[in-house]
Amino acid sequence: MSIHSSACIDPEAALGRDVVVGPGAVIAAGARVGDRCVIGPHAVIYGGVTLGEGCRVHAGAVIGDTPQDLAFKGEVASFVRIGARNILREGVTIHRGTKEGTETVTGDDCYLMANSHLAHNVQLGHRVIIANGALLAGYVEVGDGAFISGNVVVHQFCRVGRLAMLGGLSAISKDVPPFCMTRSGSLNTIVGLNIVGLRRNGFNPEQRKSARGCLDIVFRQGLNTGQAVRKLGVLAEQGDVLAGEWANFIAGASRGICKFSSGGEE
Repeated sequence: MSIHSSACIDPEAALGRDVVVGPGAVIAAGARVGDRCVIGPHAVIYGGVTLGEGCRVHAGAVIGDTPQDLAFKGEVASFVRIGARNILREGVTIHRGTKEGTETVTGDDCYLMANSHLAHNVQLGHRVIIANGALLAGYVEVGDGAFISGNVVVHQFCRVGRLAMLGGLSAISKDVPPFCMTRSGSLNTIVGLNIVGLRRNGFNPEQRKSARGCLDIVFRQGLNTGQAVRKLGVLAEQGDVLAGEWANFIAGASRGICKFSSGGEE
């Protein structure tokens, strides 16, 4: 273990094996830092935060501060739970849950780039990448392997599906289905499938064909949401796993889903 002499670590914080803490870092009472974590200069880890093993928190990141929510009551006990091997770059901010006993969560192997922000009660899956300056509002949910480009803003309670890719500067106030791409600089506009992401994640040609078929059913066949979900459900009953994933996602879209723009960038 290596702790700089200027770091401020409360005696009631719990540090694992081989932790490194840089100059001016603050780790508050009740924080739990896993084995082999590296806490950079002037990073702040508040109480109620759990960092999994092998995380790296860069300079000036603030993890577990109170929510930016006018309804938040200061006496609430809430939490942040960070999975293993996450990288939190300079100036990342992650706020704790806004209601009693709730938490903001990231899965394993996520990469949050400089000055990105997770508001209260955000839920990230595994291997999510969030680029510089992206802002996720309260209760946003992001599926495994999603990529959120620079300066994207995502409205509260929205969901981003597995392996979706949000183009830079896009604004999202509706749900983005799995495997979809949004147009850079647009509002709620899907332009096609994240084909590169599917290939990189081992989707074979048959699976990619299934994903295209699901997109066609939802956006290109003139069906309303209920009709599309039923048609996807029939395919799922016939063994199409991805159709079942689309059906379940769209059926749960309380805010609706993004629109589709033909002639996109697939």
